[in-house]
Amino acid sequence: MTWKIDCLHFLFRKQTSLTHRRGSSRTTWEEVTSRHFLYLSLCSRRVKARSISGHPSGPYRDVGALGALATCLQPGVSTLDRVFESSVCRNPHLNCLGTRELLSEEDETQEDGRVFKKVILGEYRWMSYDQVYKEMRAFGSGLAALGQKPLKNIAIFCETRAEWIIVAQACFMYNFPLVTLYSTLGGPAIAHGLNEAEVSHIITSKELLETKLKNILLEVPRLRHIIVVDDKLKSGSEYPRGISVHSMAAVKRLGAHPENGTSVYIRPPCASDVAVIMYTSGSTGMPKGVMISHSNIISGITGMAERIPNLGEDDTYIGYLPLAHVLELSAEMVCLANGCRIGYSSLQTLADQSTKIKKGSKGDTSVLRPTLMAAVPVRLNLSLSLWDFEVECQRILVRFPFLFFVCHNAFCVYPGGYRSTDRPCPRGEILVGGPNVTMGYYKNKEKNTEDFFVDKKGQRWFCTGDIGEFHGDGCLKIIDRKKDLVKLQAGEYVSLGKVEAVLKNCALVDNICAYANSEESYVIGFVVPNQKQLLALAERKCVRGLWEELCNNPIIEEEVLKVITETALTAQLERFEIPRKICLSVEPWTPETGLVTDAFKLKRKELKTHYQNDIERMYGAKQSQTTTHSRQNHRTGKKK
Repeated sequence: MTWKIDCLHFLFRKQTSLTHRRGSSRTTWEEVTSRHFLYLSLCSRRVKARSISGHPSGPYRDVGALGALATCLQPGVSTLDRVFESSVCRNPHLNCLGTRELLSEEDETQEDGRVFKKVILGEYRWMSYDQVYKEMRAFGSGLAALGQKPLKNIAIFCETRAEWIIVAQACFMYNFPLVTLYSTLGGPAIAHGLNEAEVSHIITSKELLETKLKNILLEVPRLRHIIVVDDKLKSGSEYPRGISVHSMAAVKRLGAHPENGTSVYIRPPCASDVAVIMYTSGSTGMPKGVMISHSNIISGITGMAERIPNLGEDDTYIGYLPLAHVLELSAEMVCLANGCRIGYSSLQTLADQSTKIKKGSKGDTSVLRPTLMAAVPVRLNLSLSLWDFEVECQRILVRFPFLFFVCHNAFCVYPGGYRSTDRPCPRGEILVGGPNVTMGYYKNKEKNTEDFFVDKKGQRWFCTGDIGEFHGDGCLKIIDRKKDLVKLQAGEYVSLGKVEAVLKNCALVDNICAYANSEESYVIGFVVPNQKQLLALAERKCVRGLWEELCNNPIIEEEVLKVITETALTAQLERFEIPRKICLSVEPWTPETGLVTDAFKLKRKELKTHYQNDIERMYGAKQSQTTTHSRQNHRTGKKK
């Protein structure tokens, strides 16, 4: 079943010949692809979901769960600590978490003068399930010895790595609600999350402590203990009075002391206890904390497990997406529950041609040879072009066992004319119900009232804000977003998300943000061009110059607009939906620029501010006084 356009998640398998780690049998690549192409072909033809009420508005359920939704992996195992303990008992000596050894690191100067750090990495070093269990137990005991109490929030602000999961499992076991923050958040957002959650203990990395956390410590008065996951702490650093800094190894040693093991009070979690308070990436303002219980996560990974055939100890998962996002956390949880091994990576080291991998050395996928990975389209767009091997899609990862409900009936019509009685597909806002629907936003009663409700039957629902349509085979397609609808001067409604989804199919476009002002009669757009395609276009048009000069060249801008317009017309966009003017961005939009979230969702408010001069130029307000220099400043990320 297709769910969110920006969150289509795939699991990939790639091996020229599959050698099972627990046996000598071999399967040829041709046999694997033939079997899985047949599987996908059958999946694409079968009916996937039906309305259980018989009404086009739903609710809809997967045809395999019309009677009831699956809620647990094993009977009686209702908390995350017990899920992992069960896996440890079954697989104590199997490889669990792996990290590549850093062999060397050096600076490499590029032709344009920029300096990139390059690394040479060795083989993966593995911890067994039993080793991970012992480490998480010692770490949890050490946190308790430092004053962390059950049911009291603790934060993690760290990149995706093995230590992240060890910290999480320790918190699940000792019933410390884990507050997660994206590693790309800025100072104000970090301080907001830590203060709202009232944390006194935080786990972070040496790099994030020095580059981000250290700068806002005075703004977090409750903070008392900082635990750094790296082995060696930076000497000579000074921190505000009252804050102690510990290494993760020191906390584990503290927890391993016999007196701490016996004196620490453990209040085991129950299914309804909060496991995670997951802060969003802040696409519409300050991040919001989302409370997720043990039962919510277990319900979600149960749905994942049912849709990944034969998931087990012969699978190797590569972890590189942010663990502060529920997709990566859930994917790793379901792998650990089924005895898989997890090797850690990053977008910068994923492939042989990734930005941090020294030329001639191997990226993580070449060394690990994973059978499983989770991905989102925008991340794939950033990394697939770097891969030196062919990737075959073999398993589709469906996130959670949801009920779906298209909430608008014939008498309730959204701007844009969406109705549940539309033919051939019922359309409307998508509501999601099921045991995995979260407990709501943390300390945000107004937003909870807006986005969550309980019906007369006691079913809890989440209002997604997405507009969807159900096809005849039960496939749900996201076609719009409530907040992305803009009414133009003449009264036409434009779905910015729809326009962007169509134009991202253009080979010249790596990313795009459509923009419309209700006081204007047309749409404009900010475009991150595909470098290879744009250079080829410039060569065909005999336009020469550096990358920045090409992006700011009116001739190139006009040619790109022509190609975009052709793409839009081919996709049957209305004339008023097609951007009439565009500007090209020299730099890609990354979380570090502040223009997209860590999940690569557009931050429309920030993009509007960043391109304000260009907006005024494209709408004619400052046409006479806009200079090439000012255009270059905004497109290269310089401040106004």
